[in-house]
Amino acid sequence: MSAKPVAAPTAAPSDPFRLIRTRAYVMLLLAAAMLGVPVSVVAFGFLALVHRLQSLTYDDLPRALGFAGTPSWWPVPLLAVAGLLVGLTVRHLPGKGGHRPADGLMNTGAPAAVELPGIALAALVSLGVGAVLGPEAPLIALGGGLAVYTVRLVKPGISPKASAVVGAAGSFAAVSALLGSPLLGAFLLMEASGLGGAMLGMVLVPGLLAAGIGSLIFTGLGSWTGLGTYSLALHHVPHAQQPDLAQFGWAVAVGLAAAFAGTGIQRLALFLQAHVERRTVVATAVMGLIIGLIAFGYAQSTGREASGVLYSGESALDPLLSAGAGYSVATLLVLALCKALAYCASLSSFRGGPVFPAMFVGAAGGIALSHLPGLSLASGFAMGIGAMCVAMLKLPMTSVLLATLLLGSEGLTVMPLVIVSVVVSYVVTLRLLPPPAEPRTAPRG
Repeated sequence: MSAKPVAAPTAAPSDPFRLIRTRAYVMLLLAAAMLGVPVSVVAFGFLALVHRLQSLTYDDLPRALGFAGTPSWWPVPLLAVAGLLVGLTVRHLPGKGGHRPADGLMNTGAPAAVELPGIALAALVSLGVGAVLGPEAPLIALGGGLAVYTVRLVKPGISPKASAVVGAAGSFAAVSALLGSPLLGAFLLMEASGLGGAMLGMVLVPGLLAAGIGSLIFTGLGSWTGLGTYSLALHHVPHAQQPDLAQFGWAVAVGLAAAFAGTGIQRLALFLQAHVERRTVVATAVMGLIIGLIAFGYAQSTGREASGVLYSGESALDPLLSAGAGYSVATLLVLALCKALAYCASLSSFRGGPVFPAMFVGAAGGIALSHLPGLSLASGFAMGIGAMCVAMLKLPMTSVLLATLLLGSEGLTVMPLVIVSVVVSYVVTLRLLPPPAEPRTAPRG
């Protein structure tokens, strides 16, 4: 009778919290807390400068040139000159002005210090003169890059893993107040980075600490300077009706519409981007000219300000919701179409983030649909934002939170509808995307 083989002893499971109990991790937390202060100050200054440039180029400059107001054609030469400057920055400065927004919101790690001036310059010109992009992507890059650069000045031999944690904490601090809540900014960065497992646990706590401190700094600077916090917020939120069967049907319809619209925007942006990169300087100036012409066409066709099509749309969401009932369906559809086309051109060539324009396009479309029976204004607004955001960003949790937390207490009422619209849009968008190319295997010799 043969003896049964003896099983090899299994290794004891590793302790996932071992690192957190070390002195090195405590020092990492202290570093994240200290870095949250200067990074958030720089981020606040960046947003204040963008706001000042927008006012200077669109309001002050036309008046200084003798115009009674801002002419409707003003964005045409303004965006063409801006495109030339951004194209030169992308072409000649290290880092190519930061990540390409048509590729989506990706946090691929902190950029090198030599790349930070080009990232800042390209973003300031893009956002300051009216490109249809947001500040979140440049802030993520600048916050992470500044944090890593600062730590390496103090400790040149910092390990790559610790450097990655510090960079993530800097990014958390930079966008801490931008989306209205430091928690929402944290969700955005975690989902965009694809963090999970032990790395998520290691990055999350320092990042949240830096984001909390950064949010406090934003609030304090906004109060001290009187400039506000440059944070996403709504002040005129209509009452949301309890979800019913008709509105759940609308949630499916909004999700489907957003998936096709978002896929069309992204494919057109990527198509244009491929052509822009062949002649970066000239093509970026041409894209700026096209954005200006789209804004001019909107102003001429609707009698409204051309600025309604320009910029990220962050500060325009509150006026759009409060005055939504005063917009005709035709005007809302023209606004959504022009904003989407200008968004495509901006994604293909300028530098910035894709979040806020996606929110605005979805909000305008949702408000337009709310004129139809069975869909309330608040529900259409929230579902449009969530469904369009997930179509453009591929971040379902962040998209749900963006659409619901923005509405405050009314967001809890419409959350089930937003979840349905986001899920439908997400699944359909992924089905519409081309499958990834299969890696080629070398033939056997």
